[in-house]
Amino acid sequence: MTTLRAGWIITQRELAHWVREPWGPIFGLLFSIMLLLVFGFLFGGAITVPGGGDYIAFLLPGMMALSMMFGVETTATKMAADAGKGITDRFRSMPIGSASVALGRVGADMTNSAAELLVLILGGLAIGWRITSDPASAALAVLLLLWLRFSMLWIGIFVGLAFRGGGATSAVQVLVWPIGFLSTAIVSAETMPGWLGAVAAWNPLSATATAARELFGNPTGLTDGVLAGHAVWLALAWPLVLAAVFVPLSARAYRRLRD
Repeated sequence: MTTLRAGWIITQRELAHWVREPWGPIFGLLFSIMLLLVFGFLFGGAITVPGGGDYIAFLLPGMMALSMMFGVETTATKMAADAGKGITDRFRSMPIGSASVALGRVGADMTNSAAELLVLILGGLAIGWRITSDPASAALAVLLLLWLRFSMLWIGIFVGLAFRGGGATSAVQVLVWPIGFLSTAIVSAETMPGWLGAVAAWNPLSATATAARELFGNPTGLTDGVLAGHAVWLALAWPLVLAAVFVPLSARAYRRLRD
């Protein structure tokens, strides 16, 4: 059996679990929608966008990018659970490629992420957000968001294999929440103290959020800085760097599962 074929079968296994127990993905979607409503309507009236523009239009692409990062927790938890229960070892004993398990996880989580993006886009349209660019630019924005999610997947796979058990979830929460909010996903870096804004501007999440805003035709909240005019290229480069680092680390952690 080829690696791709085995990976597809494992993807179907994961999707079948979601069909039987859909509450995990559903609560993940509801959490993203809750954050959108809280920041958009509860706090949004007190937030101004540098350079002008509607805050909801600024917020939506940022929330999409944030949801792609938050998905790393699901990936890590699932990988850790399978490793802890011995399911991953059973896969290792089968005549399939060593990359099949990771590919199955990637396929399932990318499918879930695409569905989450669709829900956020529809929810945004329902509350007044609009795409003002051409269809090709909007499609590129969606692809960049999924590209970020792809790189985050490998971080989740590595953490799930390296920190088996409950430690995986704790490790990801310590990683995701500070990095997620220390970005331009919710507020512009120009509203932060100078040194903090510089850190936020170099956050990979900020690059994708800003690139998505540009491509959707929404306010970027930028008047100058490293992201102005370079966000799309940075949104392409940052996930590539992250994947280049964590794909080999994930492969190594998989090989050392029995150590």
